Amino acid sequence: MKVAKIAIAVVAATLISSTGARADTLGGALVQAYKQSGLLQQNRALLRAADEDVAASVALLRPVIGYVVGANYSSITRTTTANVDLTAGLLIYDFGRSKLRKDVAKENVLSLREALIGVEQNVLLSAVVAYTSVQRDAAILGLRDNNVRLITQELRAAKDRFEVGEITRTDVAIAEARLASARSLRAAAQGNLAQSRESYRAAIGAYPGVLAPRPKPPATAASLQSARAMARVRHPDILQAQRSVTLAELNIGLAMGAMKPSIRADARVSLTDGGNDTRSVGVNLSGPIYQGGGLASAARKAAAMRDASKAGLHLTRLGVDQQVGNAWASLVVSDAAVQATAQQIRAARVAFRGVREEASLGARTTLDVLNAEQELLDAEANRVAAETDRYVAVYRVLSAMGLLTANHLKLGVATYDPVAYYNTVKSAPAFNVSPQGQKLDRVLKSLGKF
Repeated sequence: MKVAKIAIAVVAATLISSTGARADTLGGALVQAYKQSGLLQQNRALLRAADEDVAASVALLRPVIGYVVGANYSSITRTTTANVDLTAGLLIYDFGRSKLRKDVAKENVLSLREALIGVEQNVLLSAVVAYTSVQRDAAILGLRDNNVRLITQELRAAKDRFEVGEITRTDVAIAEARLASARSLRAAAQGNLAQSRESYRAAIGAYPGVLAPRPKPPATAASLQSARAMARVRHPDILQAQRSVTLAELNIGLAMGAMKPSIRADARVSLTDGGNDTRSVGVNLSGPIYQGGGLASAARKAAAMRDASKAGLHLTRLGVDQQVGNAWASLVVSDAAVQATAQQIRAARVAFRGVREEASLGARTTLDVLNAEQELLDAEANRVAAETDRYVAVYRVLSAMGLLTANHLKLGVATYDPVAYYNTVKSAPAFNVSPQGQKLDRVLKSLGKF
């Protein structure tokens, strides 16, 4: 079976460290996940699009210059005339609306930066889960393989004892049934490992090879209270919710400003080949008089959205508090589970050895031996799962605190700098014309856009 061959190969690659093959490390897997994540690339592009909104708001404060070139032919006079019109316009004053639009765009950029950090945390946590899941499922498959071998030996011994009349056919049937069950569980373990390999590929970008032992997990908070305190000032969801409140406040000002007038300057030059040139310069004051209640409705809507954002911030804080509490509880529970399974294994191993020895003397049945072996196997599998859960729980606590980032983990990878692109476009440079535009050209090429 192809899946079985893949699973056995992965077990050998994962569990046998003496092969001399170069092992994939967790740090390397995290770096690869950070580099290849399509989700990160998508959100970085969305952030750059938001940066351009700042540039667009700046452009509104600058002159707008345009031209029209035309030619007309008259069939009556059989003459052709040409004309060139140049127009220019400039917003002089709009009672602060342009500044508010720029502030809204900036605040939206800052909000999306927090969202990008949240995506980064999810990407790295998924990589940790994928890495440890492959190791866990490979180890469990190794236990299942060993269990099949042991039960096969027990079945062979049962058949030999049956031949000499020491046990009944029932004992042999019990061993046969247990062997069939063990093979079924091994097939399930092979399937779990195959799924974990696919999850690894999705999270990290390639199938796992030889996985190195997990390094010591990073340090977390000393207590649940300190973890929550850190989360309240660092978690990207809370910071983004705070930005949403500020954004809503700015939108109220923008809605109120729509009721005020604007002052614009306009200039026009019209040149014709007939010499009838015209030039004009003017200043215009424009504003709403009556909009059917639409502007007032927009202001009320902005106020309602502000109230909703404040409520959302409260809910987000509660959600992050709960997330930290759940992650911390998982860490405590899994730590206790690791200690308990260690004791369980020691007791189950002593019991199995004793039952097997007693069975050789005729004081125990085949079923007793198989049950003791199954208890030992379950204890070992539980320890593997508990150790994996404890390791992942550390990273979940870091994620809940808002610290599961490439910089905090010190992965040694060149991280994406959202400020670099923003600083290049915030002044709305003319692309390939101004010095800033030429710098933007270089930035875009470094991002692989051209």
